[in-house]
Amino acid sequence: MDATWIVSANAGRARIFAQAGAAAGLEEVQDLVNTSARQRDNEIDTDSLGQRAASDSRHGAGGATTSSDYQPHQTPVQHATELFARDLVKVLLHAHNERRFTRLCLVASPEFLGVLRRVLTPQLEAVVSREINKDYTQLGAAELRERIRTLH
Repeated sequence: MDATWIVSANAGRARIFAQAGAAAGLEEVQDLVNTSARQRDNEIDTDSLGQRAASDSRHGAGGATTSSDYQPHQTPVQHATELFARDLVKVLLHAHNERRFTRLCLVASPEFLGVLRRVLTPQLEAVVSREINKDYTQLGAAELRERIRTLH
């Protein structure tokens, strides 16, 4: 099918719409929700260092490091957001392999768009025709179509 898929997303939700042609309306294909995005860091983070860091352990591997100096590479929320983006990419890749769309328009909050760009496969990168860094996840199909059209 020679359709364009429009992904309207943020860290908590991704709505996928199909558009058969430039004059056609949008039809919602799928609505994905990231339940982890609605939780606090401490509700997601189950791997706590507790009261000990390497310097406090009986192994003494840390030297001058204290537990307050520890900075994770990603916060639990950032990790959950990246996993959600990867899940979205899997859905899109599967649909693209089934030839359900030929072009992809990404409309996402600036933060989530950055995460999405990092996890996109080369196959999907090749079909991205447009990126818009706006969070329009709460808009209906007709209003989303109009906003995209006026941003040309």
